[in-house]
Amino acid sequence: MAESMPAFAEGYKEVNGVRLHYVEQGQGPLLLLLHGFPEFWYSWRHQIPFLAQRFHVVAPDLRGYNLSDKPQGVSQYFMDKLTGDVLGLIRAFDAEKAVVVGHDWGGVIAWDVAAFHPEAVERLVILNAPHPTAFLRELSRNPRQIRSSWYVFMFQLPRLPEWYASRGNFEMLERVFRGWVHRKETFSEEDIRLYKQAMGQPGCLTAAINYYRGLFRAPGAFQRLRRYPKIRVPTLLVWGEDDRALTIELTCNLDPYFEAPLQIRRIPGCSHWVQQERPEEVNRFLEEFLF
Repeated sequence: MAESMPAFAEGYKEVNGVRLHYVEQGQGPLLLLLHGFPEFWYSWRHQIPFLAQRFHVVAPDLRGYNLSDKPQGVSQYFMDKLTGDVLGLIRAFDAEKAVVVGHDWGGVIAWDVAAFHPEAVERLVILNAPHPTAFLRELSRNPRQIRSSWYVFMFQLPRLPEWYASRGNFEMLERVFRGWVHRKETFSEEDIRLYKQAMGQPGCLTAAINYYRGLFRAPGAFQRLRRYPKIRVPTLLVWGEDDRALTIELTCNLDPYFEAPLQIRRIPGCSHWVQQERPEEVNRFLEEFLF
């Protein structure tokens, strides 16, 4: 691990047929931090020490990413595999339930864990990841969301997405990180180097894109989304309003999808990379909801 990285303890757990790398800090109730695409545990560097004041914080590299196993085949990235990893991590740390916090794809997985396995979730925090039913709703009626989701459809193609994302030494990574944020100091040269290094691990890029391919190929995926259970655990939704991939309408009219209290905190002038661009505000919202 690069010397410039934060000095967190790290380890590996064998869960659900894969070996997952993680970093951890703190003692107390278990709290899982689930990163998104195209990231790894490092996206939570501003939250781990803060949350470790009250929790045993574990930030894994999701399957396929960085130092975690990268099983081959799209079926290895179907949602049942991804949620199984989270449930396996909770058990691996000798807990019955955890606070689950997810951003982007980590948020998609967190929604699913809370919806189908509420007994395993103490509280749920989502950062810039749409509730699946709201996402289907907006795709069916919102032209801006359809245009913003172009990459999801492009990622269904074979090989082309890998070529596009990796060309120019992963120039795409630098463009989506630095090009999307308002605060240009959000990502340093070292941050970008570490993200490129993680995504350059053998097999990582295809694994990361297979998350998107799995959305459409899992048997019964659409029928499952149409029968999505209501969320029955207290939930905080944090949203950077200037998200180029996800429209603000995804935060509206969500009450029908919940049986438990929902809090929504929007941050104007903030990009998709909300916990990295505005860590002070995100940490304050986390404190108010969890401490």
